[in-house]
This record gives sequence, C-alpha cells and structure tokens, in this order.
Amino acid sequence: MRAQRSLRAALIWLLSIGVAIVLVVAAGLGAVSFFRPGARALSVGCTASTGAGSYSLAPDQTGNASLITAISVRRGLPARAASIGLAVALQESKLRNITHGDLDSLGLFQQRPSQGWGTAEEILDPVYATNAFFNVLITVNGYETLPITQAAQQVQRSAYPEAYAQREPQGKAFASALSGLSPAALNCTLNPATGKGDQVSVLDELDRAYGAVPASGGAGSVTISAAGTVGWGYAQWAVANADSLNITEVAFDGRTWIRTENDGGVNKGWQVSNAAADQVRITLNAPTP
Repeated sequence: MRAQRSLRAALIWLLSIGVAIVLVVAAGLGAVSFFRPGARALSVGCTASTGAGSYSLAPDQTGNASLITAISVRRGLPARAASIGLAVALQESKLRNITHGDLDSLGLFQQRPSQGWGTAEEILDPVYATNAFFNVLITVNGYETLPITQAAQQVQRSAYPEAYAQREPQGKAFASALSGLSPAALNCTLNPATGKGDQVSVLDELDRAYGAVPASGGAGSVTISAAGTVGWGYAQWAVANADSLNITEVAFDGRTWIRTENDGGVNKGWQVSNAAADQVRITLNAPTP
C-alpha cells in the first residue's frame, strides 16, 4: 500500500509539473503574439520630393495644389507663378477652399468680395479664384524674379507679407512636381479605394484643370497622349487626385505608381515598369460586386 501511495504521489507530481510547463509555454506564446507588431497603419498623405527637400500635404490639399498648378500650366505661365500661388494659398487657407476668414475673406486665397475680387459664389469656385489671383500676379512687373514677399504682397495686400516666405520652399516643391518639371517626384500614400472610378469624372476634372486634354476613356481607365514634362504633369496630377477620383494606378515613361503598393505604412512610389513614354495611363478602381 505504501508503494502504491508513493507511486500515486509521484504521478500526481509529474502531472502537476507537466501542466505547469504547458501553462508557462502557452503564456509565453500568448505574450509573443500580443507584443508582435501588426501591419503598420498607413501614413496617409502626399509628398513632393525634389533636390531642395521633401514636403508633405494631406490628399485634399494636394488636390487643390494640383488645380492651381494645372491652371498656371494652362495659361502658359512660368513655374514661378505656380510656386507663388501655392505659397500664398498655403499661408492664407492652408490650401483648403474655406468658407470663412478675416472680415469677408473666402476661399483658397482668402479673397474679399468687398475688395472687388468677385462675388462670394465666384470666389468659392477654385478655378475662378485661381484665375483671379493669376490675373493680378501677371500685372506685377518682374514677378518672376521678385522675392515672394514682394510679388505676393502686390496681389494680396496682406497685413503680414513676410509670412509668405516661410511657405515658399513647400510651394516650390509641389509646383515643380505637379508641373512635371520634377519627374516621379510626387507620391501619395492612400487608403484602398472603396468607390468605383468613373472615366467621365476623370475627364471632366482634367478639362476643368487644363482645358482641352488629348484624353480618352476606356474600360476602367483613362489614357492621355503626352510625353516629357507635359506627360509628367498629367501623371502626377492623377496621383494628386487619386483619392477623390478612385484611381488605383498611374503609368508613364517607364514608371508606375500603384496605390496598394506600400511598405512600412508608406507607398513605394514610382516603380520601374514598361509604361509607355508617349501616353499616361490612369487605371480606375472597379469594386467586386
């Protein structure tokens, strides 16, 4: 009997040790699982990277920047005009088409109906407001070489003209990328597209920004006939507006931007591909039914 009790005690002890080991291992695995890093959240936003540095904007700000730059290109203005326009809009409204401001100031450039800039409705139309800004800028003698504080001040009549200078590097970077002077310089990290991309909407927005564009819509895509600097302007305009227009890919001149290609929470940017050098191809999201 004593031998049986000893054997039973030994078995119970071994079983207890086994259970303890299992619990320790399970706890360890749980801790590893708990502390293992998951997929990094996307750093949503757009970056313009040029030789002067990298600067960032939110997707909606970048869309407005692309419109201002496109209108300057449409009017045949030098890149300096776009740089000034972007710097002013960054300072005045943070590149957002706001419906409020100091006194009766409105819109991207905080223009005032009482000062002859147009009606409130007109000023809140970004195309009208941008053209109104450039209409005055081009009358400033030597604006292409004047310090931005002087060129912008002659248009805006701001109480704080020195503030425009701090926005100049960011304005230059985005103007250079969005005008196509800096190829593959604009990159946007975006959440996956959820809506259906629409060719008509893309064509309408291109026409709104640039006027007549040699573009056509196909099955889930838009193609623009262009090359060189002009092509890069269109290509980076498409990336800048990918969020609002449900664009998933943009391909041009041996490079492709792919919306879902991210690494460490940041888009991989323009990747080497066999994209044509004489046409910009914009691919639209087509959700699975």
